[in-house]
Amino acid sequence: MRHDLDGLIERFEQACGEIGEREQHVLNRLIEHLHVSRNTNREFDEKLSFGDQLADRIAAFVGSWPFILLFIAMLVGWVILNIYMLSKRGSTFDPYPFILLNLMLSMIAALQAPLIMMSQNRQAAKDRLEAEHDYEVNLKAELEIMALHQKLDSLREGQWAELVIMQQEQIRLLSQLCQVREGH
Repeated sequence: MRHDLDGLIERFEQACGEIGEREQHVLNRLIEHLHVSRNTNREFDEKLSFGDQLADRIAAFVGSWPFILLFIAMLVGWVILNIYMLSKRGSTFDPYPFILLNLMLSMIAALQAPLIMMSQNRQAAKDRLEAEHDYEVNLKAELEIMALHQKLDSLREGQWAELVIMQQEQIRLLSQLCQVREGH
C-alpha cells in the first residue's frame, strides 16, 4: 500500500512540479487516511472579534428592506414634522433645504461605508478560505481517484498474467491431447 502511495506521490510531483505546503498537507492526510473536509464557516466565525460580528450585523441590517423602509419613513417623518411645525408655529427646527437632515445623512453614510467595507473584506477572506478548502478537498479526491486507478490497473495486470498462464496451460494440455490422439 505504501509503495502504491509513493508511486502516486511521484506521479503527482511530476505532474505538478514543486509541491507546496497545502499540497503536502493533503498528501499527509491521504497517507494517514484522514479527512481533509472541515466546516470553514464555523472555523472562520470562531476567529471573529466582537467588533467584527457587530459590523457584520450592522452591514446585514443596513442592506435589508426593513432598514430601507425605516429610513424612508424617518425621512418622510422629518419632512412632515418640519412642514407641520412651519404651518403651526411659523418656524421649524430644520428649515428647507433641511441642512441638519443632510448633515445627519452624511454622518450616517460616513459611518456605514467603513462598516460595509469591513464586512465585505471579511466575506472576501471567508470566500478565500472556502476556495482553499475546496482546492484541498478536490486535490485529495483527485489523488484518491488516481490511487484507485492505479489499484485497478495493477489488478487488471495481475488478471492478464493469470489468463496468460491459464492459456499456456490449456495449450499444453491440448498439445498433449493431440499427441495422445495421434498415437492411437
